[in-house]
Amino acid sequence: MALNGRLRSGRPAHHFLFILGIAAIFSVSDIVTANLSISADLLRRQQITRHRSESILSALADGNALSLITPSSSSPQSRSRVYNVMDYGADPTGIADSTEAFKQALSDACGSPEDRRLMSEITDLGGSELNLGGGSYLISSPLTLPSNPVGNIKIHGGSLRASDDFPCKHYMIELGFNSSESTYSKYNFEFVTLSGLMIDANYRGGGIVVINSLRTTINNCYIIHFTSDGIFIHSGHETLITNSFIGQHITAGAHPLEKQFTGTGIRLTGNDNIVTDVVIFSAAIGILVAGQANILTGVHCYNKAAAFGGTGIYLKLSGLTQTRIVNCYLDYTNIVSEDPVQLYVSGSFFFGDANVVLKSVKGVMKGVNIVDNMFSGLGGEGVDIVRLDESDRAFTAVDQVMVERNMVDNMRVRSTVAKASVQGNGTTWTVDFKPVLLFPNRIDHVQYALLSTGSEFPKHALRSVLDNMVVIESNVEVEATVYVHVEQRWK
Repeated sequence: MALNGRLRSGRPAHHFLFILGIAAIFSVSDIVTANLSISADLLRRQQITRHRSESILSALADGNALSLITPSSSSPQSRSRVYNVMDYGADPTGIADSTEAFKQALSDACGSPEDRRLMSEITDLGGSELNLGGGSYLISSPLTLPSNPVGNIKIHGGSLRASDDFPCKHYMIELGFNSSESTYSKYNFEFVTLSGLMIDANYRGGGIVVINSLRTTINNCYIIHFTSDGIFIHSGHETLITNSFIGQHITAGAHPLEKQFTGTGIRLTGNDNIVTDVVIFSAAIGILVAGQANILTGVHCYNKAAAFGGTGIYLKLSGLTQTRIVNCYLDYTNIVSEDPVQLYVSGSFFFGDANVVLKSVKGVMKGVNIVDNMFSGLGGEGVDIVRLDESDRAFTAVDQVMVERNMVDNMRVRSTVAKASVQGNGTTWTVDFKPVLLFPNRIDHVQYALLSTGSEFPKHALRSVLDNMVVIESNVEVEATVYVHVEQRWK
């Protein structure tokens, strides 16, 4: 019973009436659904009403519903910073266009709760969230943040699909604007998180573009049906792309249209970015890197086989690579690096004749380490685990290159360090390193030992290293074994 307008629980009596009203909504909704053949639009509205009612009942159970049913007198700073797009009329069934609802929700989410700043003039939104509530939404134009720099905001928890009239050459989510037009900040945004999103570009454009932004996180996303890029990071600093799946076509390999795959899974044209635990399952290029000091770890690329013209990881930054590729899986697709300078590839698995191609543009290769990897081929004539592409010009400026300690099966070993032995009775011993050494006709360090089995102690000397063949001669004929170690360390 109520006493003085309140329940025994201490809550206002109108809460009880409100619960009865919600229950009535469910009852009527169930009756209509069971007995009428209703239109798709009415069904959508009924689903939205049910979702909102469930949210309110949940809040009532937690004792937090007062602000939902009575006007709040609290200041903007004390209100929740979580914005549910369905509260703005977005259609979680994906039937109706939800673009305008998203625009309004984003506008409210980007309203500053108070005068706090992150980097430079970037407004701190205090952890504002745009919650998609597990819905699937149709949009006809890109989702964008305001042009004034903001940060500390999260967009998460649902699916986005481009409409058939979505503008081509755009991206589903566009974070950033032309920095030359900005009078506010060096960076457009800071600490923006995109998480738990499925993005279907419907073959209209790209998935996500982040321009000139700082400390952005893209996590647990599934991005498909793009024509340009799944994710494009341009300029800016420190974007983290983690635990995500990216593909132009949905496949688990051996797609019938694999030869026609286009687009790029991830395009990095900025510095200091990290890509970790990402699978790229269809695209012409898995990851294209054109910025310095990026690191790729735990990446699995089976986007388009090298035999069909695909590339797993393309390092297109001639002369200053500064890229680390660690513990990755190149599955029938390769790594290509133009004029590599400070490139580190280690602990990775190359399967199906996948290999590393070092491409000469200006003939420069410095500070390259390709070590401790596994290579597994298809057999046949075999493919070089590391190949020099000198079709345009030869490598002439080479320094500090190390290719060694790689495990190889059914492929041809290539290395900058090699050792071998030869046994015979005579005055000349020749060891041919051409099948193994990476660079042709270039040996800059030799160590050898001559082990004679006879009683004589012959004089012997290194006579030649031309054409990667080491020649040892003795002054007298002798039965001996010669052990040779060579390196292409350069200067």
